[in-house]
Amino acid sequence: MDTLDPIAVFRTEAAEQLEVIEAGLLDLTRDLGDKAQIDAVFRGLHTLKGSGSMFGFDQLAAFTHHCETAFDRVRKGEAPATAELIAAVLDAQGHMQALLDQPNGDHDAMSTKLLEQLQRAVGREVGAAHDKAVVAEATAAAAAEPAMRTWQLDFRLPADAMVNGTNPLGLLDELRDLGECHLTVDTRDVPALEEIDPRQLHLGWSATIVTDKPRSDIEDVFIFVMDDMVMELKDVTPAIEAATEAVVAPKTQASDAEAIRDGQRAPTGDPKAQKQADNVRVPALRLDEMMDRVGELVIAQSRLSQMAGSVTDLGLRSVSEEIERLAGELRDTMMVLRMMPVASLFSRFRRLVHDLSRETGKEIELVTTGEATEVDKTVIDRLADPLVHLVRNSIDHGLELPEDRIAAGKPAVGKVTLSAHQTGSEVVITIKDDGRGIDRDRVRAKAESNGLIQPGQALSDQELLQQIFQPGFSTAEKVTNLSGRGVGMDVVKKTIEALRGAIDVKSEQGAGSEIALRIPLTLAIIDGLLVRVGHGNYVIPLSAVEECLELSIEEDLRSRGRSFISLRDDLVPFVRLRELFRTGSEPDQYQKVVVISTGRERVGLVVDQIIGDHQTVIKSMSKLHDQVSSFSGATILGDGNVALILDVGHLIAAGQQQEAQLRAAG
Repeated sequence: MDTLDPIAVFRTEAAEQLEVIEAGLLDLTRDLGDKAQIDAVFRGLHTLKGSGSMFGFDQLAAFTHHCETAFDRVRKGEAPATAELIAAVLDAQGHMQALLDQPNGDHDAMSTKLLEQLQRAVGREVGAAHDKAVVAEATAAAAAEPAMRTWQLDFRLPADAMVNGTNPLGLLDELRDLGECHLTVDTRDVPALEEIDPRQLHLGWSATIVTDKPRSDIEDVFIFVMDDMVMELKDVTPAIEAATEAVVAPKTQASDAEAIRDGQRAPTGDPKAQKQADNVRVPALRLDEMMDRVGELVIAQSRLSQMAGSVTDLGLRSVSEEIERLAGELRDTMMVLRMMPVASLFSRFRRLVHDLSRETGKEIELVTTGEATEVDKTVIDRLADPLVHLVRNSIDHGLELPEDRIAAGKPAVGKVTLSAHQTGSEVVITIKDDGRGIDRDRVRAKAESNGLIQPGQALSDQELLQQIFQPGFSTAEKVTNLSGRGVGMDVVKKTIEALRGAIDVKSEQGAGSEIALRIPLTLAIIDGLLVRVGHGNYVIPLSAVEECLELSIEEDLRSRGRSFISLRDDLVPFVRLRELFRTGSEPDQYQKVVVISTGRERVGLVVDQIIGDHQTVIKSMSKLHDQVSSFSGATILGDGNVALILDVGHLIAAGQQQEAQLRAAG
């Protein structure tokens, strides 16, 4: 059995910790006095420093220590949280990622630069904050005799603490360093020798600590394991003093410490104390492998069903139906495991918008809705870059400068909205801004000058707006760090089409733009319509199918030269797949037309036979077939034959092109 690389696990957890730090810093930009976020950032920095040191990332630990120190001063009220400090630590947070990715690289120059920026931010504010009154108060506090307190601590570390790199003896030593410490061990949960798992921790401890240190110093000993441990910490100084002053029997005095421990144990109903580790970290590669196995099982089950249908053995049919049910449930469960909320995707853009606001001088508010909407993890990974392009484009092209917005009667702060919602088997992700909108005249002029359309060519509004996704297209007057080179938007279109998705664009001059990405929920298994063309079988994604019609030979002959069918007073172009695929076979007597659509565009596909619904496990095409744009993948049928999966977006584009050519000729 393979084991996880501890360094790889640390990198994953450190990356998550950096996200937590970044989120806390961005929240602080809205409320610099948020004590909870200040504590969260400090705790994240402290955890990252300690973990980095434990796993040999010395540069990361040393650099993070300085940021931790700065926030510790803020946490203790020695320095205020300021915009300059937040900006400095945000820049440092990006550098921490580099130190995590390349622990042995030469980072000295950048580290020095960022630490100087951090020192300026902290130093300037500390100097401003310490007026005479504050200095006098600090001096008086320093001169005062520190008050000794007695603390009762009962704790039990997570069972997997040692597996995750925590040394319990080191924690006990840290407690002893705080002052006078009396420890007792709790062995009640230690199992019999033959049942002991040496990787698990079965002990608990109770400690009575007499120290002048604050409560936070005791809690900080356990900062790496705080979320998963059971701990109760009580200040029992008043009880100790009362017991000392009272006239009691010697036996009672001798058992005072024990009584305190027994009386102050953590209540068993404490939700935090009863917190269980109900999440398991699984590498994405293992999920992919498991999905492949489920796909193979679905194919095998389909073959079994086909074989069982041709025999009279009722027992075999019963077993086949039971396996079909179980395979379906396993498939559905596996699909759920692969689903992730888009919140993990949207959260990345808070930092991007913050940085672009500083870079462009525009005041920007990012609003996100529908973060709980779930989509396949592969879709999440592939959507990151397209969304970056779209958000940057909205900010650079769409949003105006504050003075221009005010002059136009708008709020000075521009708004970019990221939203997601599910409709049927699709997830719609929308990027919307309240900026200047798309100038259609400039789009047409640029498209004509680039030779993308003919001068004066009639286009629908959607067709005109879709020109912004053409390669090399840009209406920017000058090239900036954000846009203007004509790259990016065409990449967005290619990526979305590769995901079997589509893009809709809306825009109102002066009021803003809205781009909607419609993406399938999953990329691994789809419901399809199995059809035959000539002697070959093909699968059409069922989510794109609107309806099926019959096309007789007479109607086929009458439509030669125009390739249109009338569908409820609407002319719909159709493509003869037999001719497109060059099957060399004669058409069936009664052909069928499968009407497919992506949004507003509809095209009919002429096939010889509609076989029926088919649950399709998608197999990628080989590199030799990369240029075959009519197909998005392949699948294996129950009889062992291969069926190609049609690329709906490409076929609709082919149908629309055919329609445009016929109208131009006619």
